Amino acid sequence: MVEIIATAESMAQAKALLAAGVDTLYIGEDDFSLRLPASFSREEQKELIEYAHQQGKQVNVAVNAIMHPERMKQIPEYLDFLAECQPDHIVVGDTGVIHVLRKGNYSLPFIYDAEILVTNARQINFWQRKGAVGALLAREVPFDEMKVLAEQVEIPVEVLVYGATCIHQSKRPLLQNYFNYTKQEETIDRERGLFLSEPKKDDTHYSIYEDQHGTHIFADNDLNLVNELAELYQNGFTTWKLDGLFTPGADFVAIAEVFVAAKEALVNDSWSEEQVQAAEAKIQQLHPAGRGLDTGFYHLDPEAIK
Repeated sequence: MVEIIATAESMAQAKALLAAGVDTLYIGEDDFSLRLPASFSREEQKELIEYAHQQGKQVNVAVNAIMHPERMKQIPEYLDFLAECQPDHIVVGDTGVIHVLRKGNYSLPFIYDAEILVTNARQINFWQRKGAVGALLAREVPFDEMKVLAEQVEIPVEVLVYGATCIHQSKRPLLQNYFNYTKQEETIDRERGLFLSEPKKDDTHYSIYEDQHGTHIFADNDLNLVNELAELYQNGFTTWKLDGLFTPGADFVAIAEVFVAAKEALVNDSWSEEQVQAAEAKIQQLHPAGRGLDTGFYHLDPEAIK
């Protein structure tokens, strides 16, 4: 069984994604989640969970922010709310939240997500023993290492197959500090479209924005593993994540449809080279102009990574 998980930017897009064949929606609210396309109100979260369940689909709720002391005080109230709404999973990275989950005996299965820290089977299996029912694999793990990991893990491992990769987060307001220092008045949110370029490499495009959780910087290119889906499938990586942070509206839904079609073809043993090429071309067409696509760390030699 292949599970396709997708972010959502609105109630309308969420319902369109479910209709397109996405198995699980990934949503949350700004206070407790990181780098989502939109913040859903409590009423919207409850409504969407109920709607998805009526359709036989799932909802995972992000509770993956780094919870500093003031925000940690708000966690029990939010977990109480989620316990009433009963999403299928919550996605957690902060060990303090896991402690509250276990201490409070919440009926909320959790998926472990510590971003770049989740790189080996030993770590994943440790959190499985602490109650995790799944884990998100770091985007920086090459496939040669993934194959070794697949033989050792005891819970499903989620792999990003499309979307942006965050390479740095700082709690510091780096953008606001810069603009204050240079005496400029600029907006610093994601919609502003700011990016960094390396010296003497004008074509580099490291997207950057600031929100209540600090400053977020993204890899030069977004990830697209449609060519690698068969290899992932054959090696047991069947939980696929689509991240629409920088791909808005109907285009993201159409990209999700490409991956749903790929899933169905793989399950039916009919995924052909012609379909792969057509899927690649469709994603290139729908992907936002000005944002590159590549395969990230997937094909890198593990020995070459420092």
